[in-house]
Amino acid sequence: MNNNILDKGVQNYINANLNADVNQIALAKSPFDNVTAAELANQINAKKKAEKKLPSWYVAENIYYPQALSVEQTSSEVTAKYKSKLIKGKSLIDVTGGFGVDSFYFAKNIHHVVHCEINAELSKIAEHNAKILGANNIDFIAGDGLEFIKTSNQTFDTIYIDPARRAEKGKVFMLKDCTPDVVSNLNLLLAKAERVIIKTAPLLDITAGLSELTNVSEIHIISVKNECKELIWVIDKRYDKDIKIAAVTINEKVKEFSFSKSQFATTANFAEDVNLEKYLYEPDAALLKSGAFNLIATQYNLRKLQQQTQLYISQTINNNFPGRIFEIEEIISSGELKSKKLLKGNVIVRNYPAKAEDLIRKYKISSSNDKFLIFTKNYQNQNIIIKASIIQYY
Repeated sequence: MNNNILDKGVQNYINANLNADVNQIALAKSPFDNVTAAELANQINAKKKAEKKLPSWYVAENIYYPQALSVEQTSSEVTAKYKSKLIKGKSLIDVTGGFGVDSFYFAKNIHHVVHCEINAELSKIAEHNAKILGANNIDFIAGDGLEFIKTSNQTFDTIYIDPARRAEKGKVFMLKDCTPDVVSNLNLLLAKAERVIIKTAPLLDITAGLSELTNVSEIHIISVKNECKELIWVIDKRYDKDIKIAAVTINEKVKEFSFSKSQFATTANFAEDVNLEKYLYEPDAALLKSGAFNLIATQYNLRKLQQQTQLYISQTINNNFPGRIFEIEEIISSGELKSKKLLKGNVIVRNYPAKAEDLIRKYKISSSNDKFLIFTKNYQNQNIIIKASIIQYY
């Protein structure tokens, strides 16, 4: 950590060049004796990445940024704030602290936080920024968090851990493929805390995760603007009851679709005649990740369009639905489509035998801000096109 970066002149330079080409800055001669051009470029690049993801860091003065990759990999403020509501008790250890965003939000809701980070420089950076942001109840340890738990006599109310994948294993991976290995060390973690919270990438299959973990009480699927960001596994000592699964969508409003694992096998009603319906519902990515496709229909009093199509139909509007809602204007058969002229709308393809880009080219479809053409199948397995206007965004 180069403390010269915190000098007023350097900070002014960084803020004045946030819209500059960082590659040119990296190649040019640094205007400062004790700060290299590469360091300046990295501070600018990392701060730009923090603007929307970490607005509290971005607007604060004298924040020191790590390598831009660390900013990319850290939790966003909105997901960290949500996770802070899941912690238990008065003390928490963040085993894989990183840039310190999660620890900062945990510290708002708990008396004492220990932040462990094996990268000594990143640990120093997180500690400096915590002081700048006024988080004075966090202790920083530059070392292996799992080793600290193994060798320390301390116990905690909550342990938080964000294991990283050791290597690219394809789209499906197991927790045992990550480091720290939470599967092999779960008994140790539960011996040191009442609650263990594990953050994983959304690529992790929920069924696979449950096959590796015990005592899971809750699973939270977090999406931001229709992109799944995190899977959060809450593990409680001695817990052996039904598991709560929550699909949480964070946009202008936070919405939650939650259910017990035992409810998963419910059945759904189908829209036998889509022409009689008024509104089409498209679930957020978090709901789709939950896999509870039939339960979405029953909880929101909707009818499924078709068994393999995760679109839903209703005659009423439910603004609590986590996803997009469209007002249906016209149902077009695939045969009728050929005679349609001046087609206009954003194209959505769901369970239809063609790609969106091919349909746009074939039928000369022009784009629109609020009009949509939804290519899909109906209950009778016929190809249809739903012409609709959007009335609720993600």
